[in-house]
Amino acid sequence: MTRYDEKIARIRAGRYGKGDFVIADAKDADMSGGIMTTGLRRDDDGVPAGSRTRLEFIAEIETLIRQDIVDIMLTSASNMELLRQRGAFAGSPVKPAIRANDATDVWGVIRGGRYRDTPSRPFRSVDLALAQAELCLYSITFNNDADADLAALRAFADFRREARAAGKKYFLEVFNPNAQAGFSSAETGAFVNDCIVRTLAGLTAGERPEFLKVAYNGARAMEELATYDPSIVVGVLGGGSGTHRDTFELVAQAEKYGARLALFGRKINSAEHQPSIISWLRRVADGDASSSEAVRGYHRDLQALGLRPDRALDDDLVITEEVLNAAIVN
Repeated sequence: MTRYDEKIARIRAGRYGKGDFVIADAKDADMSGGIMTTGLRRDDDGVPAGSRTRLEFIAEIETLIRQDIVDIMLTSASNMELLRQRGAFAGSPVKPAIRANDATDVWGVIRGGRYRDTPSRPFRSVDLALAQAELCLYSITFNNDADADLAALRAFADFRREARAAGKKYFLEVFNPNAQAGFSSAETGAFVNDCIVRTLAGLTAGERPEFLKVAYNGARAMEELATYDPSIVVGVLGGGSGTHRDTFELVAQAEKYGARLALFGRKINSAEHQPSIISWLRRVADGDASSSEAVRGYHRDLQALGLRPDRALDDDLVITEEVLNAAIVN
């Protein structure tokens, strides 16, 4: 069993404790765009110096697998195949996972692209029978548009049948609406929560996701979803880059209000030193450091490594995401 398998078993059994919060590194950004998705290459001082190549990106993933702190490493199917060929997961307790679909609302890093301007449309590049990971991610977006949402739900049903046939388990990522949905931003959490519960109500136990991955829409929405049904394990997605205080604060608040997982993409991939930020994410998730302490500790790490931070410490201590400022964790 991987470390994730052990943790999720304890969480489902109601025995969640310190150290059981699951941290996933979402290195599947190549499914959302092109060359820019691998993140910035950095010189010896940590200064950005152009985009990473695919092989540089793979090498970074291998470093994080060897570090052995993340519980899940999520990649595209093509990069998972390459990592398997290179033996990256041999003997590792890190759970491999692949992104199983790439609906149009994730095509957001294509230079000149306008795909996010219209409601999400379902699409899958991946042949699950060929994908080299047992666990996969499926994403869906509800836009309060009957035609678009019906198409998304039909595609989700097709995916579930194919996943069962291929012997795959999956977790479900539910994005906030990517188009005008006819309600205020304050109502987004309630809308998404209701869409999730309505969707899962029609699924028997064998069809349900391993866990959910949702946007953090505030303490009330997170707590509502996490406490509604103890059989539903809720995780939070990382969202945009923001400051490092945003990153650590998100983990602290999500865990406090019932999330048991966090899946970070840009928040890890854009960091000056990815192993260091992951080690501090672990400490915040376990309650061993506050979000502000983690920022200060991370900057000390950068200084010790001789790396120049992208932001001054005072700037990096600022919470810039409005939804996090509503319930500060000291």
